[in-house]
Amino acid sequence: MTAVEGGDIDPVERLIALGELVTYHNRRYHEQDDPEVSDGDFDALVRELRALVERYPDVEFDNPLAADVGGSPNLLFSPVVHAVPMMSLDNAMTREELEAWGARVARGLPDETVSYVCELKIDGLAMSIRYERATYRQAATRGDGRVGEDVTANVATISVVPKRLTPESGLVPDVLEARGEVYMPVASFERLNEAAAAAGGRLFVNPRNSAAGSLRQKDATITASRDLAFWSYQLGALEGGPEFTSHTDSLAYLGSLGLPVNPETKVFSNLDDVLKHCKYWEEHRHDLDYEIDGVVIKVDNVEQRSRLGSTSRAPRWAIAYKFPPEERTTVLRDIQISIGRTGRATPFAVLEPVFVGGSTVGMATLHNEDQVRAKDVRPGDTVIVRKAGDVIPEVVGPVLALRPAGAEPWTFPLECPACGTPFVRPEGEADTRCVSVTCPAQRHARLGYFASRVAMDIEGLGDRTVGQLIDAGLVEDPADFYSLTEEQLLTLEGFGAISARKLLEAVDGSRHRPLPRLLTAFGVRNFGPSAATALATQFGTLDGVMNAPAEELAAVPGVGGVIAASIRSWFDRESSQAFIEKLRVAGVDFGQPPEVVDPVGPQVLAGKSVVVSGTLAGYSRDGAGEAVVARGGTNPGSVSAKTFALVVGDSPGASKVSKAEQHGVPILDEAAFARLLETGELP
Repeated sequence: MTAVEGGDIDPVERLIALGELVTYHNRRYHEQDDPEVSDGDFDALVRELRALVERYPDVEFDNPLAADVGGSPNLLFSPVVHAVPMMSLDNAMTREELEAWGARVARGLPDETVSYVCELKIDGLAMSIRYERATYRQAATRGDGRVGEDVTANVATISVVPKRLTPESGLVPDVLEARGEVYMPVASFERLNEAAAAAGGRLFVNPRNSAAGSLRQKDATITASRDLAFWSYQLGALEGGPEFTSHTDSLAYLGSLGLPVNPETKVFSNLDDVLKHCKYWEEHRHDLDYEIDGVVIKVDNVEQRSRLGSTSRAPRWAIAYKFPPEERTTVLRDIQISIGRTGRATPFAVLEPVFVGGSTVGMATLHNEDQVRAKDVRPGDTVIVRKAGDVIPEVVGPVLALRPAGAEPWTFPLECPACGTPFVRPEGEADTRCVSVTCPAQRHARLGYFASRVAMDIEGLGDRTVGQLIDAGLVEDPADFYSLTEEQLLTLEGFGAISARKLLEAVDGSRHRPLPRLLTAFGVRNFGPSAATALATQFGTLDGVMNAPAEELAAVPGVGGVIAASIRSWFDRESSQAFIEKLRVAGVDFGQPPEVVDPVGPQVLAGKSVVVSGTLAGYSRDGAGEAVVARGGTNPGSVSAKTFALVVGDSPGASKVSKAEQHGVPILDEAAFARLLETGELP
């Protein structure tokens, strides 16, 4: 998948595709520490998705804007339930957006003086560190905001993280949880890459990914060698300690205990000074020995924070002012084509290497044929490259004044470079595809995707190893992974007895992955992890999903007609059926039939139609509607004169609210909804 895949497509299809795309890139960032798009591109996707949701509020799809913060915990680490959820932050990109946030704060605190605390937004990995009776006990990543990964042993190797707190007052809290950011200093990152280059190894991409990857090591000695650091920026749980009236006092307390607190934290009394502070650091970000990508602004007064409250994802009393992506110019050497697992042909730019956004860039995406034509970039051009500190940069356009004489417009090739099959571009689609079922590039991509962390998570089956297995004729499809032997692996370069056994153990362990992962691993076009989870929950087994007609698949919340047609078409292929039977013979777990669950609680809403719009605290996207159905009610997608009540959470659909007002339908907030579920009565 690439950054922005727009084009002339139906807006509802675009809405569904954006939901999958945002979910995908969110997982690439939070779960895999391997983002494919810049912060700026991701924010643009989110903004486009939010605008489409507002225009088409009745479309049912798996909306990542209503999902948990971050990504799912890594299977390699034990889960840790956060005593206080670790929330994300809303973003502001411009002065106007920052002022709009300030206006919302002012409306929530009418006629009150507000002080703003400004902290540098460290480009690292969010961390929660727990102390009991002043002794270091546990460290956990943010994960999905509620459940993180236990990285206690790894964080213990970070020298600036104290193993025991040293309270100046002598008062030792029973429990103290320090929230903060683990990061890799720029000097440490440069030394790491110098060592990698000297050893002939692969260079690391940027400090943020290097820090995240260093923490997610099974061997803590590797983490210790990476010279990580930590800034604390927030109190989490606190038991047996002092109470604070301001955030700045809590930061001072953390510092007094021996925890590192960033010295560049400042307090301002108005947003004009806040913006000046943000602009200063936008210009001086590289003066620091650590990467920053913005400034976090927080209301200082704790009681005011309490009254402002939070949405399901982010506090209303804080916002992140994000710096714009950085841009550089370089020479475009060539334009080439890559082929993905579904046959999608993606043009990419081969660049004269340039340092931008915290890393040296040699390639950049060009998205699709229309994007190349619209930007009119040509081999030999000097081009503007934009990158926001992430992995995949973007070619913005050419510097026409520097275009060499005789530079010819680039044209999309007619055939797949991997197999020679003529390309096909379906009418109404922006993407060009190779439709050959035997294309070696597609096969390589499908095999790699099956083994990836988002799918079957087979450690050791990276892109290089997959290529070796293909070249050696040992695998044709992913089911062949399960018939590999140690003797076969020992014939491959770089494999010894230990590494071969480890890979075989990882392959064997993947037989028992949950059904959503197996469904995701098939790599079906338009079909991602969210829809896979919905189908697995509904049908329980792979056979149940495989035998369901398209209409039944489409009726599952979060799936819909586009995804249902795509997966139904895939299951109907003889090659797919043969592949599934190979997996069955290999002993891959196909799931269990869903249990029949009795209704939850008394049927107080029997015969009543209750519509839910927006995000409600304590509920997943579908959870509030499921609670209505569990009590005997119905949860249609639209409001009518027969609707008993409309429940509105955060960011409700404007059209639903308007229709409710038009028909005189009662509009309930979260508290009234809780009473409705309990009694079946309106307040």
